[in-house]
Amino acid sequence: MGKKPISIMAMIGLTAGGFVPMLFGDTSLLDGWGILGGLIGGFLGIWLGVFISKRYG
Repeated sequence: MGKKPISIMAMIGLTAGGFVPMLFGDTSLLDGWGILGGLIGGFLGIWLGVFISKRYG
């Protein structure tokens, strides 16, 4: 299992999760919803990175 795909997917998930609350009208990235979205996106990114590295690595 490689660290590189996991790290890349974690960063993508963190970034995407932080921007999701903006789709619902929340304009601040550093409030609770932005941080929670980034946390959830980061966890999903790590999970997807582990899945990809196990499947294709």
